[in-house]
Amino acid sequence: MAKIVLIGAGSAIFGLGTISDIFNSNVLKGATITLHDINKGALGKTKDIAEKYNSKFSHNFKIEATTDRKVALKGADFCIISIEVGHRFDLWDQDWKIPLQYGFRQIYGENGGPGGLFHSLRIIPPILEICEDIKKICPNSFVFNYSNPMQRISHAVTTKFPELKYTGLCHEINSMRKQLPDLMETNYENIEIKAGGLNHFSILLEAKYKDTKRDGYPIIREKFNTYYSNLINRYDDYHKSKPGAERGVFFQLYKDYGYLPITVDSHLGEYLQWGHNVADHDGINEFYNNYRNKCLNFHENELAFSHLFDPKKEIYERIIPIIEAIIQDSNLEEEAVNIPNNNLIDNLPKDIVVEVPGNINKNGVSGVRLDNYPSSFCSLLNNQVGVIQLTTDAVLNKSKHSAYLAMLADPVVDNPKAAENLLETMLDVQKEYLGYLS
Repeated sequence: MAKIVLIGAGSAIFGLGTISDIFNSNVLKGATITLHDINKGALGKTKDIAEKYNSKFSHNFKIEATTDRKVALKGADFCIISIEVGHRFDLWDQDWKIPLQYGFRQIYGENGGPGGLFHSLRIIPPILEICEDIKKICPNSFVFNYSNPMQRISHAVTTKFPELKYTGLCHEINSMRKQLPDLMETNYENIEIKAGGLNHFSILLEAKYKDTKRDGYPIIREKFNTYYSNLINRYDDYHKSKPGAERGVFFQLYKDYGYLPITVDSHLGEYLQWGHNVADHDGINEFYNNYRNKCLNFHENELAFSHLFDPKKEIYERIIPIIEAIIQDSNLEEEAVNIPNNNLIDNLPKDIVVEVPGNINKNGVSGVRLDNYPSSFCSLLNNQVGVIQLTTDAVLNKSKHSAYLAMLADPVVDNPKAAENLLETMLDVQKEYLGYLS
């Protein structure tokens, strides 16, 4: 049976969410689930909860837990990475708020802008260490990453370890499952989509009815304004937004480029020099605060996670059908995977990791080429190319200067002196994590 290693299993939501979905897979019955985290306390909580529900429902999985990564990786068939470094939300607050003090009007501070750079500089080195161990201990395993910033992590990993069977995965494509049936007035099973771009910066290129082959975009355009102006974002039990929340950047992109964005302002706006001007900041802050509270209290409140282990619930984590497809060689069509471009999207460099549809079989993940990708929107994607490449260079060469140049390449950054001062401040404030830069 398969051995599945969850790296970062003690993290809120990811560990228990993924375990519960594995439990509900008939294909994976009897598999070994190895939980790894450097936080012994959080790891122990995840293991105890997993064992409780494994026993309660007689799932017959083997549950292991260890803080020793090398032990965890022995014999691994699938490695799933979802980690953070340090105290996630304290550092996130620094990434988000300190650049604002230097005049950089960034949004959210997680993936793009100066905040996204500092997040990347912290998290990429430990992920590269994980991948180094995978290369040595279980080089034939399939590696999946959920950690952000996805664009920059994935570029660094695939640059240093091109031989790894690496794929980045993100949940944002799931928004289409929720929204398109309402917009197109049919079941999602009757909808064929094609979407792509960069992670957190992708658009819906096509939406068709499977039964009639009819283009779904005319009805999407007809209903767009009314539907999204009234749409309430729902995230499990921890956040229910006001109508139309986080749709400022979203609406602007649709108006100017004519394609439905896959995600909302907190992500889209991070990559745009004008994003701060049109974003719904109240909606972003409200979501962030609720998400923070959810994560910080997740393990302590059984009501927050018990529903995950309902044997009748639908599998949520896309990694589960992907693993099943590899084991069964079933040629699964996956809606969004993050892999090196290699001509999947014209007008983007081959090395940049793009988010495109994928085909899954025993050989792993291969991308679907997106012909005639709109050059207008691709021009926005290209604004991130230098940022991504220079971030990788900064990490691999431990170069402070490359980190500075990565900031200057960012569309959000408009003042080189302020960027220099910001970098020095962050190197001091986050010295524990960024001290390797020289």
